[in-house]
Amino acid sequence: QVTLVESGGGLAQPGGSLRLSCGASGFPFSSADMSWARQAPGKEREFVAGINWKGGITDYADSAKGRFTISRDNRLNLVYLQMNDLKPEDTGTYYCVKAWRPRPRDYWGKGTLVTVSS
Repeated sequence: QVTLVESGGGLAQPGGSLRLSCGASGFPFSSADMSWARQAPGKEREFVAGINWKGGITDYADSAKGRFTISRDNRLNLVYLQMNDLKPEDTGTYYCVKAWRPRPRDYWGKGTLVTVSS
């Protein structure tokens, strides 16, 4: 079965950086588009970044563009989200999703919590 496991969340200072990782198994990873979504406390889930199966095409939410970078290593079945210049509004649970654009019916990981606070 499809399994997605996020890691790398934690506490960061405003202006700091974190790198999230997603380990994938149970499907042909190198043929699958992947993405990251997040959910801030009390808010709806939102798209953050997407990457196509080969890694050559990426897409970002306006809030992430210029600060976040999505990448993947198809040899290791890993997806990354490098987050720089973190802001308090980046706080939330970050999810790895097997999709170009996350939808509720897609496969989602359980999430990793990111807290940006001084």
